[in-house]
Amino acid sequence: MAAAGAEAVVAEEEEEKRLPEGDPESGGDSEDEGDSDSSGDGEDEEKENEAEIQRLEEQLSINAFDYNCHLDLIKLLRQEGELVKLRRARQKMSELFPLTEEIWLDWLKDEIKMASESSEREKVYELFERAVKDYICPEIWLEYAQYSIGGIGQEGGIERVRSIFERALTAVGLHVTKGTALWEAYREFENAILETAQPAPGSVPSPEQQQMLCSQLEKIHTLFRRQLGIPLLDMETSYAEYEEWSEDPIPETTVKNYKKALQQLEKCKPYEEALLGAETPKLAEYQAYIDFEMKAGDPARIQLIYERALAENCLVPDLWARYNQYLDRQLKVKELVLSAHDRAVRNCPWTVGLWIRYLLAMERHRVDHSIISEMFEKALNAGFIQATDYVEIWQAYLDYLRRRVDFTQDSSKELEELRSAFARAVEYLKQEVEERFSESGDPSCTIMQNWARVEARLCNNMQKARELWDNIMTKGNAKYANMWLEYYNLERAHGDTQHCRKALHRAVQCTSDYPEHVCEVLLTLERIEGTLEDWDAAVQKTENRLARVNEQRAKAAEKEAALAKLEEEKAEQRKQARAEKKASKKAKKARTGEKRKADDDDEGEWGQEEEAEQPSKRHKGDGLLEEDMEVEMGLFGRSGPEKPDRPANQKEKATTSRKDIPKVLHDSSKDNVTVFVSNLSYNMAEPEVKLKELFESCGEVAEIRPVFSNKGTFRGYCYVEFKEEKSALQALALDRQAVEGRPMFVSPCVDKNKHPDFKVFRYSTTLEKHKLFISGLPFSCTKEELEDVCKAHGNVKDIRLVTNRAGKPKGLAYVEYENEAQASQAVLKMDGLTVKEHVIKVMISNPPLRKLPDKAEAGRASQFAVPRQVYGARGKGRTQLSMVPRALQRQGNPVAKAENGMVQNSAAASSAPPEEPKKMSNADFAKMLLKK
Repeated sequence: MAAAGAEAVVAEEEEEKRLPEGDPESGGDSEDEGDSDSSGDGEDEEKENEAEIQRLEEQLSINAFDYNCHLDLIKLLRQEGELVKLRRARQKMSELFPLTEEIWLDWLKDEIKMASESSEREKVYELFERAVKDYICPEIWLEYAQYSIGGIGQEGGIERVRSIFERALTAVGLHVTKGTALWEAYREFENAILETAQPAPGSVPSPEQQQMLCSQLEKIHTLFRRQLGIPLLDMETSYAEYEEWSEDPIPETTVKNYKKALQQLEKCKPYEEALLGAETPKLAEYQAYIDFEMKAGDPARIQLIYERALAENCLVPDLWARYNQYLDRQLKVKELVLSAHDRAVRNCPWTVGLWIRYLLAMERHRVDHSIISEMFEKALNAGFIQATDYVEIWQAYLDYLRRRVDFTQDSSKELEELRSAFARAVEYLKQEVEERFSESGDPSCTIMQNWARVEARLCNNMQKARELWDNIMTKGNAKYANMWLEYYNLERAHGDTQHCRKALHRAVQCTSDYPEHVCEVLLTLERIEGTLEDWDAAVQKTENRLARVNEQRAKAAEKEAALAKLEEEKAEQRKQARAEKKASKKAKKARTGEKRKADDDDEGEWGQEEEAEQPSKRHKGDGLLEEDMEVEMGLFGRSGPEKPDRPANQKEKATTSRKDIPKVLHDSSKDNVTVFVSNLSYNMAEPEVKLKELFESCGEVAEIRPVFSNKGTFRGYCYVEFKEEKSALQALALDRQAVEGRPMFVSPCVDKNKHPDFKVFRYSTTLEKHKLFISGLPFSCTKEELEDVCKAHGNVKDIRLVTNRAGKPKGLAYVEYENEAQASQAVLKMDGLTVKEHVIKVMISNPPLRKLPDKAEAGRASQFAVPRQVYGARGKGRTQLSMVPRALQRQGNPVAKAENGMVQNSAAASSAPPEEPKKMSNADFAKMLLKK
């Protein structure tokens, strides 16, 4: 009955699909009578879709790994009804990626509608078999089983349906939340078979019919008992249904298993509820569930919970790695293990660890050599994001080839293949990898070292090993002691004493990191095996080498000490300059106050002491005083006595309002409701009003405290205090928002005295495999223009153009993609791309560690060796005459004069203890004057 119903539905769908366009039932006439404008719009939309389809196909021909492009193309082709192209597009995507449950169900439903003949149904069965291998999905298995019911009329149809149901129960029958649907569908199918086996009313069943009825009843009993022994949601309903269906009482063993399953369900419920309430990706919840099942130890349940986690987190390499490790070590079933490894590398092809585990698993299960080699070639084309990844995959493949070789034979096909692979690996790293990453990823030449070990130890070919080591040393490794000792140990084990001595002599000459260790090894060799001449030569060579090394180290120590001394002198100079600047500001402030008082005084009377120290502007008795006043007015920013005083007075009155505001110190107890805002424009008018409008969107603002200088000018930073703490947290999201053309910095308010190491930087400074760093961009490139370039290679989540503190672009950007796969493909396609006549560089975001400046640079330190002249608070006025003879002023280290005429020592001399001046005779003075 179920089969007949399914066939009827399929027939109706086929009939509807084959209706001609002009048939009245299909609405063909109504379309002809429709509005011509709507028809024209439809044609335009169809043309646009065709153009978009062509564009997507061209894009995929350039980059076949563009996942989102595949999805868009399939969606458009399905909308347009292009069945042939749609099938081909789905086929290409399934070859590159495991398809999600939604994509498979759409594909299967489309194929089911078109499958009418027996041969077409077989193709649908093959498609279902591919679908159930990508992920373990209860919905796909249920659809598979229900579709198979439509073919029970064929030969062996019933057995085929039962086989599919049994496989489905094995795969997802333990699914706590979705397994019940499969069990019920299986029982309904068996109940339908039971109904067809019932004899006609009033007739007596034959012995064969009676036996068939008993067998069918036993099948249904068995299904009930199996289901009740598994912890599934809504088990009570299934138990009640069994009690109602069964004419006999439920066996005691079934009741016992049911109660045990109920207890186990209670233990699983917290984890299932956590998954239902959690947000994607639910990794923590799934990991807790996995740990729970691992303790229970049921392999089938462990496998299922892993598969459930991977279905929702298929792009998490660590999850795949843990699952594959469990399968490799515990289940060890070939088909299951290899299938999981294959799905892992198809989902995360950029992760080298998954490829290495796959190669090992294939070797472990004795897969054919040609298949393993083909898989290795796929790994090389996977687009790894680091140069070292290629070294690792090559090393894993070379290890596999080495294990295939029988070294008891002098020559073999496997040995030649191994040597050829070693040579290819070295060339590949030199050409392909170094060209892409600007490094080979193998600076220590580990692959060549392993090749040399194989030649020396397994092939007894020391000549080839020496050639390889000579090549290694020419690649910049000759300065490292450990490299020479590695070669020496190989010669010691498989070579001869002469080559050992030669290697150590070269090592003594070339090593720069630990020469003492190499010298000690050479002397030890000569002490054991050398002659007197060898010993003398070794001693002389090591002594000469160590003497040169000690001399070089002494020079380096002197240079470092000199740099440290210069740094101390610079620090002392900075300290002295700060003190003088502070004193100058105080003196300037005092004179400014006196001059303001003189301007406001109508009578213009001054005290005698003030008149002696600072002459008034109204007293211009002689030329000297007038000239002196011109210098003083220049110090205060005025151009001369001929300009009126009014503008200066207006400026002072404008800033007086700011100066008169009492300074309010920040209350550290309110740090949790306060944010610190900096990098604002100094010319910002009314910063309180401007910032209040900006921050009111985050919550109620209690107070805004801009910081002003002593002159009353805005210093570019302020404190914003909110009523509630959550408002302050929301305000942090405004960090780096542009305000008057500059990025505004918003950070938590933290006392640096209590937390000196506190530093806020909102962006990660570690490796982010889903984020790209782009350099070389034109300064005129906008965020929208860069997004147009990047979105062709994946779904762009965020773009950040790097600017300086003034908001000017630096030609750098960070682009964040949805996952590592998209970022990896974007690197391959965008690196070296030309944008507005600028060639850009694209790499995975991995900022280098910041190095603190601990040593002064020699080039820059020299400019601080000679201190500047230090003048008084009034500057070097024209009345400040020097009383020292010019002959004495021509010293190597000029001295500075203080305001009161006392001589100050230079900064370089200040660090040394003061010395008494040397007494000079008349002859000494005469010689000094003659040198003039």
